[in-house]
Amino acid sequence: MKNKNKNKKLTERPLNSKRLRTLTITFFLILVLILSRLFWIQFVMAGELKEKAYRQQTSNILISPKRGTIYDTNGKILATSAQVDTVSINPTKIEDEDKEKVAKALSDIFELNYDEILQKVRSSSSVETIIKKVEHDKIEKLELWMAENKLNAGINIDEDTKRYYPYDTVASNLIGFCGTDNQGLEGIENYWDEVLTGNYGKLVTLTDVNKSEISNNAQTYVEVENGSDLYLTIDVNIQNIIEKYAKKAVDDNKCSSSSCIIMSPSSGEILGMATYPNYDLNNPFTPVTDSLKENWDKLSSNEQNTALQSLWRNKNVSGLYEPGSTFKVLISSIALEENITETNIKNDFHCTGSENVNGTTIKCWKPASHGYQDLKTALANSCNPSFIQLGQRIGVTTLYDYFEAFGLFSKTGIETSGEFNSYFHKESEVGPVELATISFGQRFEITPIQLITAISSIANDGVLVKPKIVRQISNADLGTTVNIDTQDVRQVVSKETADKVIDMMEYVVTNGTGRYGAVKGYSIAGKTGTSEPAPGSSDGNTLSYVAIAPSDNPEFVALLVLYDTVDNSSQGSTIAGPIMSNILKEILEYKNITSENTKIDNASNEVTIPNVTNKTVTEAEKILKNAGLDVNLSVSGDKNSTLVTAQVPSANTKVLMNSIVTLYSEENSVRTSVTVPDLTGLSLSQAKDLLKEKNLNISYTGSGLVVSQSKKEGDKVEESSIIDVKLSY
Repeated sequence: MKNKNKNKKLTERPLNSKRLRTLTITFFLILVLILSRLFWIQFVMAGELKEKAYRQQTSNILISPKRGTIYDTNGKILATSAQVDTVSINPTKIEDEDKEKVAKALSDIFELNYDEILQKVRSSSSVETIIKKVEHDKIEKLELWMAENKLNAGINIDEDTKRYYPYDTVASNLIGFCGTDNQGLEGIENYWDEVLTGNYGKLVTLTDVNKSEISNNAQTYVEVENGSDLYLTIDVNIQNIIEKYAKKAVDDNKCSSSSCIIMSPSSGEILGMATYPNYDLNNPFTPVTDSLKENWDKLSSNEQNTALQSLWRNKNVSGLYEPGSTFKVLISSIALEENITETNIKNDFHCTGSENVNGTTIKCWKPASHGYQDLKTALANSCNPSFIQLGQRIGVTTLYDYFEAFGLFSKTGIETSGEFNSYFHKESEVGPVELATISFGQRFEITPIQLITAISSIANDGVLVKPKIVRQISNADLGTTVNIDTQDVRQVVSKETADKVIDMMEYVVTNGTGRYGAVKGYSIAGKTGTSEPAPGSSDGNTLSYVAIAPSDNPEFVALLVLYDTVDNSSQGSTIAGPIMSNILKEILEYKNITSENTKIDNASNEVTIPNVTNKTVTEAEKILKNAGLDVNLSVSGDKNSTLVTAQVPSANTKVLMNSIVTLYSEENSVRTSVTVPDLTGLSLSQAKDLLKEKNLNISYTGSGLVVSQSKKEGDKVEESSIIDVKLSY
């Protein structure tokens, strides 16, 4: 028995030892796990847990910056921000018995749907936004209700800003608007968003478990940086003028839309930029045109969105169109710069009413032929066959080189959103027919801003300037002001060529298709355009008029475009011309541009005639042409050996650029006399042309129409004599 018990004890010992060992290992493993977890929490998770604790124990209040103000060039406010509030709730903090009462108050005060608000109040979300951008009068009503009902928990009123546009629709397509988060969505608001927005501020405070602020604790404040202000080049008075006539153009002529730009050629500043139809910047999602208002509720959401996108679009920078005959101004300048022709070569072009190009007949707009013409007359008549012939002489390669130089193959870089680039045939794909249509401005597309920028180079002595819409950026908080300088791009054509083109454009207004764009008392250079739709298209004609005013000292260039006219027989001359005349008249009067302003600066336009006597005729011609003068020869014999014995006007006489100098040789010393014509009642351009036909020169004072002349009608004077005239203003 003893042995038996003894064996039993011996058997139990190993078992107890084994159990102890197991318990020890288990305890050790648990300890390792605990230590590992502590290590993980203390060292690996420390940063994350610290951040969580910080977020739980602190309150971060973002402080919205005030968006910068947008001004016109005279300091008038076009866009500004005012303080408003955003109302939100914390549903879990509102007692169940108060939920319906809160929902009723919020829906009544802010005129919202009760059921939708009640659903938000009963929500399990931590926060629900009730309404944004609330004016202060309604916030006062809410605060009064909260005080009367002793309900504060769960209802939040946070400061915010709201964008206001004092002029409603004025420059809407250019300025653009902001979304509910104050982010710019269109136009200048979008393009300059980063500059206008500024940087958020932040207030950090320590809070308890109930999110109540713990007193006597330091607050951390990150100062808000308000956005910068923009001063535009736009003049709101000029903007109102062009918007009035842009609307009138659409209403009176039943076209789908219109656009207009006024640009300073020397600085590139955009003085006005209008598109019609436009929209109300304060209510950008609500149409303002009667036709859209009537059918708005019948449109699907996609149709409404498409209609709004069309209204917001700035056609001046994103509307591609065929420029038509206004483009002939650039074709003319290329031909003159390349010495392919001159303005007054008789019978240089021939119009039979159409031109056959590689088997394709292209008609002139005039059913009867224009006959034989020089370049000046062809431009005044807007003759397509003549410009087809001119384009053939210039050639595709040279044309495309100049198109690039005029900036027509790239965006202008104007600082607003949505600028499109042009569409041209690839140079390698331009055949005879494509070359012909390009030569009179069709079957390619550019934007209005590209065309007016190119035309402005003609008005700026041949220098292309980048268009500018913002002239200054200012930030009062930082104490900084940045001026946007004029940016010359390149010299495209010479001043001599530019002067000749302007002279031809004046002739278009006084004697050609541009006469409806004339303004009494002012010298105006202009060109009309009528672009027909491509074959098979249901679109109407595109009508346009481009003008330089005053032409003798350009202050601005204007471009008006009417899109998709109902009447396909309509012409740019008769429709766009009168509208342009009204626009120019009002702007000239507003800018107080009078005869004193338009009077030519002789110091910059006069040349002193060099002495070329005793030089060979060849050398004399070269010297005079290099000085910007035209030459009339009364010589015989070999020009390389014949000497000049006399010149009229004489050496050291000051005359206008492009004046005529007559040269005589010993064998041809008899002076030729001509009869002075009657110049009274003529415009400056007409008087210049009439005198030049008779090899006479002109000097003048004032602007407008000729009221007196130094030599009366019928007087006999030498060729190249100078006739002094006085103009009416």
